[in-house]
Amino acid sequence: MGGFSVWDYVVFAAMLLVSAVIGIYYAFAGGGQKTSKDFLMGGRSMTAVPVALSLTASFMSAVTVLGTPAEIYRYGAIFCIFAITYALVVLCSAEIFLPVFYRLGITSTYEYLELRFNKYLRLCGTFLFIIQTTLYTGIVIYAPALALNQVTGFDLWGAVVATGVVCTFYCTLGGLKAVVWTDVFQVGIMVAGFSSVIIRAVVVQEGIGRIVNDSYYGGRLNFWDFNPNPLQRHTFWTIIIGGTFTWTGIYGVNQSQVQRYIACKTRFHAKMSLYINLVGLWAILVCATLCGLSLYSIYKDCDPWTAKQVSALDQLMPYLVLDILSDFPGVPGLFVASAYSGTLSTVSSSINALAAVTVEDLVRPYFRSLSEKKLSWISMGMSLFYGGVCIAMAALASLLGALLQAALSIFGMVGGPLLGLFALGILCSFANGIGAFVGLITGFVISLWVGIGSQIYPPLPERTMPLPLSTAGCNISIASNLTTPTENPLTTIFSTQAAERPVLADHWYSLSYLYFSTLGTLTTIAVGMIISLLTGGLKQNTDRKFLLTKEDFLSNFSWSKSETAEKVVVLNWKSSTMLAEGTDNPAFSHIEMDEASDKNKANGLHI
Repeated sequence: MGGFSVWDYVVFAAMLLVSAVIGIYYAFAGGGQKTSKDFLMGGRSMTAVPVALSLTASFMSAVTVLGTPAEIYRYGAIFCIFAITYALVVLCSAEIFLPVFYRLGITSTYEYLELRFNKYLRLCGTFLFIIQTTLYTGIVIYAPALALNQVTGFDLWGAVVATGVVCTFYCTLGGLKAVVWTDVFQVGIMVAGFSSVIIRAVVVQEGIGRIVNDSYYGGRLNFWDFNPNPLQRHTFWTIIIGGTFTWTGIYGVNQSQVQRYIACKTRFHAKMSLYINLVGLWAILVCATLCGLSLYSIYKDCDPWTAKQVSALDQLMPYLVLDILSDFPGVPGLFVASAYSGTLSTVSSSINALAAVTVEDLVRPYFRSLSEKKLSWISMGMSLFYGGVCIAMAALASLLGALLQAALSIFGMVGGPLLGLFALGILCSFANGIGAFVGLITGFVISLWVGIGSQIYPPLPERTMPLPLSTAGCNISIASNLTTPTENPLTTIFSTQAAERPVLADHWYSLSYLYFSTLGTLTTIAVGMIISLLTGGLKQNTDRKFLLTKEDFLSNFSWSKSETAEKVVVLNWKSSTMLAEGTDNPAFSHIEMDEASDKNKANGLHI
């Protein structure tokens, strides 16, 4: 197996250079970033196709590039059922959350929580997002760098610092437009990296038929499993139900994703960006699946993981790349560039979103005298700051070691209760601030309870259903390595407790990880509704603009591009007017906008 050549480093450096150049271009194109809206929202002038590709790129982190093929290699192609889940997620995001967010013309999704409930819930959402995202980006930067370093010898900290600095550079200079257009470039690199592996694997295995045949007889084409047991890790129902709740928490209400599609110039473009993005998600899923099946076909008789050729499953893809592509200078570098493109796209989206929520939720409401130019500079400063924080978090991630995956799993549960909170506000007219707060807290307690319990007491092996791997064809002695390292990092820490498994361990704590978000969402909604009814929720008069209405569905057939553009102009003009007049109530400008809309309707302007 060969190592990295000079050409591999050249390809990687070229990817970073092009990303930086795009940032420089958008720092000056169109007069630069004159206002905070230009910097954070691209002047609300984005179109559907680049935003769609950007959404796809940020979804596809390096964890996806390295982890999904390894998942399919280990557990089979049932993961492909996520194709249906993605369609449901896009449908929910486009038809439930997008109409309300876009109508209000907000920059931070958490601004909605203040307009609908109160400022305390807005601050809860903001701080949770900041903590979760900074921790997550540190892991996204470090984990793939470590996997690639251990297999390819690619310099660990050189890559971490280089990607972190370049990412911060173009985010700080070019704002959202730079983030979106670098994502477009990077998604091309990612697809190219996947394609190079698939094409070479087909050549090595003398045709796609052999790969499919090996996968079939190896039990990897296990697409359908309708077992309703919620304790099974992956079944049709856990992926469809649990996966839909999990990913709607990201696409529907997470600032990193929402910020892109509400930056589109019309609501039509915003919805189209989500639906076009669905095609991108399907394409990435097909590529990852083919890579996973190729992995199995090539290593079906000598599993590198069991044979201790690699120390973790996410090192399988780099191992395969060096094994079958080392004779082609620059191509292994292309795959590494594709993995780091996933890192760049995810981290840049996070940095831009962190800057947006900080400026919109923590600066603008309390410093109303600041001009748009000053807010633009503050936004750039926040991007620079959070870029540094993300690199620092990557360094912290290196010290935490094996506990990273446990921490990442726990922080993934934050999305469920927050999704429940937004759903409560948009779908329940009688939900009030007290009910929403109690529901949010209860949802967190329940989801963290089951999540932490699952880390301390891992599910029984028969619940995770890993498929068999063989080392019969290996030429090395692995007598001492027959037990694969599958322990959860927290298992050893809590070994004494784990030895005495309580009743909850084999039932409640063994719930499929995909249902954690579902549990948090439904608990938040149910408790929120009950408490709201008990505290006079039916007596309040909720403004319809904060709710999903039947007009939002009917408008899909009646809104034209010009009408939508006209609405955005009115919203932005009234918003700037209210700020200039020193309005204290953040909801007041939105109320005034709706009043202006009603007047225009009376005059024959359908806004």
